[in-house]
Amino acid sequence: MKISISRQSIYLLSLSIFLLIFVLIFSFSVLIPKGKEYREQRNLLNKDRMEVRRYEDFSISTLDKLKELQSENAHSITAFDNSFNSERFEKQHSLHFTTLKLSKKKPLENEDEFAVYEVNTTSSINSPQSFYAFLDSINKGDWVIGINFPINFKRDHELITSSFTMRVYSTQKASVK
Repeated sequence: MKISISRQSIYLLSLSIFLLIFVLIFSFSVLIPKGKEYREQRNLLNKDRMEVRRYEDFSISTLDKLKELQSENAHSITAFDNSFNSERFEKQHSLHFTTLKLSKKKPLENEDEFAVYEVNTTSSINSPQSFYAFLDSINKGDWVIGINFPINFKRDHELITSSFTMRVYSTQKASVK
């Protein structure tokens, strides 16, 4: 029995065997070793993605907290930007006092990013309740002011004379008049 195989079939068979051997050699020498490295790199990438996602979540929660604090403290933030005007202060807070007199401001050392000025104040009031109302109105006022202790009260017939110093805080960019 004679097997007749055409020349084309032999060429095709030899080419197929050559390609099969080439694919096997290529897969064992290149693809399989690189596959292990690929899996390791993929695991590192997944860990990095999780870390980035965690940082993004932290960033979003911090931004939400910042927006919340800015909305709650908007009055205080804008008060730092206002420059102190002694005439306007006397006009606003003269309701609480019979007389209110501010002496000249003297600049103190700047604390961090804030300009600090000290103002001496002398006033006359009818009752301590008006002084407490004054303190409440300062908290809601246009400036960030700290009242320094001691606050001296002296009884003068029907009136109470008080003297105290205030510290006015403003940002460096705001000019103090």
